Amino acid sequence: MSVADLFITLDFAGIFLFALTGGILAARKQLDPFGAAVIGAVTGMGGGTVRDLILGDLPVYWVAAPQYLLIALAGGILGYYGSELVRGEEGNRRRLLLWADAGGLGVFCVIGAQAGLAAGVHWSIAMVTGVMSAAFGGLLRDIIVNDVPLVLREDVYALAALFGAAVYVFSVLFGLPESWAAPGAALAAFALRACAIIWKWSLPPIGRVD
Repeated sequence: MSVADLFITLDFAGIFLFALTGGILAARKQLDPFGAAVIGAVTGMGGGTVRDLILGDLPVYWVAAPQYLLIALAGGILGYYGSELVRGEEGNRRRLLLWADAGGLGVFCVIGAQAGLAAGVHWSIAMVTGVMSAAFGGLLRDIIVNDVPLVLREDVYALAALFGAAVYVFSVLFGLPESWAAPGAALAAFALRACAIIWKWSLPPIGRVD
């Protein structure tokens, strides 16, 4: 598989996984299938859209390639009806959402960082675009359904995206082939987020301030 094909595959996978979480959340909120499709599309493509706008890469990627929209819509609908398999099991439905979201985060932090480097920005900005790609879709998803965004509730979330983006950026800067750097960084971000989910890692809060 060529490097270009690798990134296209990762991009499709990330969009599908994030859209899946949108559909799952739509089912949790008892929305209709149209709502699930809309939230799936926003979740799957929101981060990449914000990234392209910041980098000035216009028109944004899915305008020129409508297949991304189709994948996002399919992911939203599949998440919506697939979550019915655990209907009534709210804990299972939430776990499914968290793990699908972790997979999307792992992929998109790398896609965003690669887009930043390809645009010629400083390596630190490429790491930021990686975090934006990984976090903004879920942020928009949660805001739309009136939830506190996952990125603000789960402490080792943006940090996991930053870690994956950093692994990718520095791997490329030090000469590691992208065919190794990209999947390795995506797995690193996913692994950190997975550890946070399993062992409930979080940063210590400041506590209540009266």
